[in-house]
Amino acid sequence: MSILTRNISVGAGCFLLFSLIACKADRNEDVRQPYVAPDSLFRTLAIDTVKTSQITDAIKFNGVVDFNTDKVVNVFPLVSGNVTDAGIMPGDYVKAGRLLGVVKSSEIANYNANLINAEANVRLTERQLQQQKDLYKSGLASQVDIANAESNYQQAEAAKTAARKILSINGSNKNGEYDIKAPIDGFVVQKNITNGMSIRTDNGTALFTISDLKNVWVQANVYQENIGKVHEGDPAEVTTISYPDKVFKGKVDKLMNVLDPTSKVMKMRVVLNNPGYVLKPQMFATVTIYNKENKQAVSISRSDLVFDHSQYYVIVVTGRKNVQIRPVELIGMNGQTAYIKSGVTPGERLIGSQALLIYGSLNS
Repeated sequence: MSILTRNISVGAGCFLLFSLIACKADRNEDVRQPYVAPDSLFRTLAIDTVKTSQITDAIKFNGVVDFNTDKVVNVFPLVSGNVTDAGIMPGDYVKAGRLLGVVKSSEIANYNANLINAEANVRLTERQLQQQKDLYKSGLASQVDIANAESNYQQAEAAKTAARKILSINGSNKNGEYDIKAPIDGFVVQKNITNGMSIRTDNGTALFTISDLKNVWVQANVYQENIGKVHEGDPAEVTTISYPDKVFKGKVDKLMNVLDPTSKVMKMRVVLNNPGYVLKPQMFATVTIYNKENKQAVSISRSDLVFDHSQYYVIVVTGRKNVQIRPVELIGMNGQTAYIKSGVTPGERLIGSQALLIYGSLNS
């Protein structure tokens, strides 16, 4: 064999050997190693268990925050006159007894004059009674005279008591002024007077409206298809645009049981506490009522789900070295609970935290 032929044969052999080694290396690279969660990560993961629970349907209603009218006091004028010192403004917080304004009133002046006259009459009739008693001892007056004097004295005392009570009802002010005072602790939510304004007792408009706002109402609309799904006493959750991450818990206090003739909806009233007075009257609100159905389904936490390419997945785990992605079909979701039609069975364990991170690692 010539040297050239021998060199060609050796070169071909080397090329074949290198090709076989490269193919074997490629095949080794194609073998996918199973995902193993690092110990540091596995210890921090939340593991949820698939369970069976009763299906609860969340029904949402649009509503508006309103005053609790059981906790609202309207302050009406008791006397006529001219207003001064009405410096309180809507939104101000007032304590019971705080001065809201002053009315300079001739009626109060008359009430005070009546009391002065009644007190003078009492003193006069008391002296007359004593005189009749003295005359009776001298034989110059009869029992009838004493009886008449006693009757006049008692009538004078009654008139004085009535005049004093009338003045007390109107503030006991002896300077011809009526003090408008807050009857309860709360916020001034309406004010209908200004300084210099003349008021009359036959005016049906309240001078001030005060509400404590410690609890409020939410008036919500219930459409006809949901009337049978809400009941008085049902727990309710309320959210607002102003506090989207805050949930206020209350209960259905009243169903009006009649439909509005214009909108054809039934009004529902929810009562809830108002800590920190954060809920303001006329705020828009969403009321959520949870209606339990008479059926059960496989349920998991909403945080167990991963959504990718129009499909929901969960990550099933039986150990640090046995983690797998599995598609699931949903019945629906209610808050933080997802109801599953197929894909998992009760008792299986799912990754409930950092599921998206594990999902990405399994797909890489």
